[in-house]
Amino acid sequence: MKPTFSSNPNDFSTAVKSLMRPLSLFMGHTLFPIRSLQSITRAISSRNIGIIASKQVRMEKRDESHGNNGVETTTRSINPRVDKLQQFVRSDSTGGWEDSWEQGVTPWDLGRPTPVILHLHQTGALPKGRALVPGCGSGYDVVAIACPERHVVGLDISNRAIMKAEELSSSSPNASYFTFLKADFFTWSPTELFDLIIDYTFFCAIEPDMRLAWAKRIHDILKPGGELITLMFPISDQVGGPPYKVSVSDYEEVLHPMGFKAISIVDNELAIRPRQGREKLGRWKRSSAQSSL
Repeated sequence: MKPTFSSNPNDFSTAVKSLMRPLSLFMGHTLFPIRSLQSITRAISSRNIGIIASKQVRMEKRDESHGNNGVETTTRSINPRVDKLQQFVRSDSTGGWEDSWEQGVTPWDLGRPTPVILHLHQTGALPKGRALVPGCGSGYDVVAIACPERHVVGLDISNRAIMKAEELSSSSPNASYFTFLKADFFTWSPTELFDLIIDYTFFCAIEPDMRLAWAKRIHDILKPGGELITLMFPISDQVGGPPYKVSVSDYEEVLHPMGFKAISIVDNELAIRPRQGREKLGRWKRSSAQSSL
């Protein structure tokens, strides 16, 4: 059982007296009589009170910093890199992403392929044909799923992100099966439709009022009968962003009017540890109605 401490000096005095009435303190081979019981209890009590006061001050300072930023306590990130990213994007919704890449403030970047995406590829569970990864960043997922049966396009609004993706993948043996493009997802017009689109940390990165436009764009560039894979993150009650909180209903609200039907929505059992319990894997089919492209 974890010991508990009282801040009342009298409680300490009583406890110590009952236990140490006849005792001496042994150090090495010499016995040192305990001469001042009151000094011990005062020291213990003062230290205990000091710890409590210190914790209280830290809590108050933390709450004050939250209040100064105009954000509720529950909305603050414990990751200072996320806080920095939000500062960049709030100051410039487009250039902020470039700044984040230039300064290495990319808290969403796993430094490797997304485990569940890699698993779907390795188990043959991804559609073949043309695939798109919007907001591809360093391009790990693009490279991981590219193969002779599937050409993958990685798209990002940041030129620095695309440069990094190209640098990291320059010697990949499957380099002929993927392409990286610097473009704005909402205005870019591909020459061909896609059989598969994978969205991870893209939906949550855009302003919530742009989600309907996101769904319309997905609809317009995905083949009839094509598949959309969404890794829904972060499923939480946080306020503000990016990343902005998401829910299954947020996706349904914008995808259903566009003719998308959910094939399956399940918890992502392969989510990295910090995201476990806050992430779902959604698979959607686009209606067979003709695309507008």
